[in-house]
Amino acid sequence: MPYDPMLVQPMREELTTLGVQELLTASDVDAAMARPGTTMVVVNSVCGCAAGGARPGVALALKHERKPDHVVSVFAGQDLEATERARSYFTGMPPSSPAVALLRDGQLIGFMPRHHIEGRSPEMIAASLTSAFDEVVVQ
Repeated sequence: MPYDPMLVQPMREELTTLGVQELLTASDVDAAMARPGTTMVVVNSVCGCAAGGARPGVALALKHERKPDHVVSVFAGQDLEATERARSYFTGMPPSSPAVALLRDGQLIGFMPRHHIEGRSPEMIAASLTSAFDEVVVQ
């Protein structure tokens, strides 16, 4: 059963106020993955490591000069269909939330699972993400 939408709205807004596009359905995910270029997918979550690390780390990373062409999110435990479809693009990776995936033309090129988020500061998470941006984003 999905989380109460009122409960997760503030957690969604932490990303949408940054310009992150929410993907609410499987077809939203497929459309986002069909766009050319690099896409960062944030698998958002209600857990403490999403609140204390993942979302603030993503916010810091998005201030970097180089960024993916597209930044989207799905909400685990809320947008069940969209989350399942997004995870289907994370080839070879077990389900993880929170998580951050980098894809190029719909193909997975980088993945930060929960165990690389837990216990890390937002600055450490942002540093990992911006390092990946510098490697894979063409500008």
